[in-house]
Amino acid sequence: MKENWKPGTMIYPLPAVLVSCGTFDHANILTIAWTGTICTNPAMCYISVRPERHSYHMIEEQREFTINLTTKEMARATDWCGVRSGADYDKWAQMGLTKGRGVKVACPYIEESPVSIECRVKEIVKLGSHDMFIADVLNVIADSSLLDPATGAFDLGRAGLINYTHGHYYEQGPEIGRFGWTVKKKG
Repeated sequence: MKENWKPGTMIYPLPAVLVSCGTFDHANILTIAWTGTICTNPAMCYISVRPERHSYHMIEEQREFTINLTTKEMARATDWCGVRSGADYDKWAQMGLTKGRGVKVACPYIEESPVSIECRVKEIVKLGSHDMFIADVLNVIADSSLLDPATGAFDLGRAGLINYTHGHYYEQGPEIGRFGWTVKKKG
């Protein structure tokens, strides 16, 4: 049996990411689950942020941010940075996170993150409870420990990424297939 519910955001799971913003000396971190890919070529993504969030105006003024993917080891920091305001706390110090100097943007990335995606805001779309920051991807900083030394292939599955599902954080499970596995010819 199925039930009808009022319209809501039930597209889960989502990545649970830490977004860094501001400048290296005056940086903040906020937790975002409303994020994703928009386009491959050119590489574009988005984050959606409530205008009342402390980081909102930093991103709006700087027009840059970095999306830092999170791991099981970063789960506490991911949650804490989502419920505490950067107006009241130095989230970097409180969570023991290390600032890495941005390569293509002024804001730092999080050294503990396996992948950090540096972005420049292209457009801000005012939507309602959240505004969407549509951005060009300028650079990706990836942990070299996730590269296979023999093939150079990037294995993000080994990073222990976490996701967010309707108010809860989860680890990713084991791989069940690879793109195209359903039609791959057996040799």
